[in-house]
Amino acid sequence: MLTKEEIATWLKGLQSRICIALEEADGAGKFSTEEWERSEGGGGVTRILQNGNVIEKGGVNFSAVSGKLPENISNALKLPPSDFFATGVSIVIHPHNPHVPIIHMNVRYFETLPLVEGGDAGGRGGQYWFGGGIDLTPHYVNAADATFFHNALKTTCDKFDADYYPKFKKWADDYFFIPHRNETRGVGGIFFDRLTNTEKHSKDNRFEFLKAVGETFAPVYTELMKRNSAKPFSEKEKQWQLIRRGRYVEFNLVYDKGTKFGLDTNGRIESILMSLPALASWQYNHTPEAGSAEDATIKLLKKGIDWV
Repeated sequence: MLTKEEIATWLKGLQSRICIALEEADGAGKFSTEEWERSEGGGGVTRILQNGNVIEKGGVNFSAVSGKLPENISNALKLPPSDFFATGVSIVIHPHNPHVPIIHMNVRYFETLPLVEGGDAGGRGGQYWFGGGIDLTPHYVNAADATFFHNALKTTCDKFDADYYPKFKKWADDYFFIPHRNETRGVGGIFFDRLTNTEKHSKDNRFEFLKAVGETFAPVYTELMKRNSAKPFSEKEKQWQLIRRGRYVEFNLVYDKGTKFGLDTNGRIESILMSLPALASWQYNHTPEAGSAEDATIKLLKKGIDWV
């Protein structure tokens, strides 16, 4: 039976591989490393790159935490009182250049204890599931980049199930949505949660899918860095980037379930909020000029666009 320790070990290795790839693509920036412990159980490794050539601020975090599941979370997840174990890698990268998109990835595993063979169904023992996803948030939507990104995700998904990409793409459109702005956070990607074993997919198969998603991140984002990091930009474009970062902050602080889970489980606040940019802006009632590149981007922040 696949164990939580095996999953956590693989995820920690993924963190290292992604940091190496990002450092190479950036060309100057180096990740700082901080190991931390959680008093209730477990801990993690926070790795932060700041003021690189391409990356202004980026975090690649690993955690493996455990303890008593808080009552508000067990109620929200419709679970009985129990102990829990959660491990994952979470990434957010904010670039200097407004033509390089923000990217986010999270791949995670969660279980309640005790978990025994067959314990994910019928009330026997604990429960488990995999979750995660990748989404892209351009400051300026570039259709070719969006298509490249979505094709890469579809290729990964199709190796496991032809239904994955359309299902998880729609899930991302719905999840990465800012209701009070009536706009998507970016061009979406894939999002999935509560993947457990079924007649079609074993636990091992679900883990292999999670691994494939995790390994998709580095080659896709380093290619986007390479394509766009040398493009010139104006002060107007830089100001637009700061406004779009403000939207990113709004989503993460108001709606993001990962942020809420971290705060509700007494997680390490610096690691939880590493997703926020170094600089952002909120201009009162800002409206892009009709026909501008900024206006064109706003019109593409909609659900249901078929980028593939």
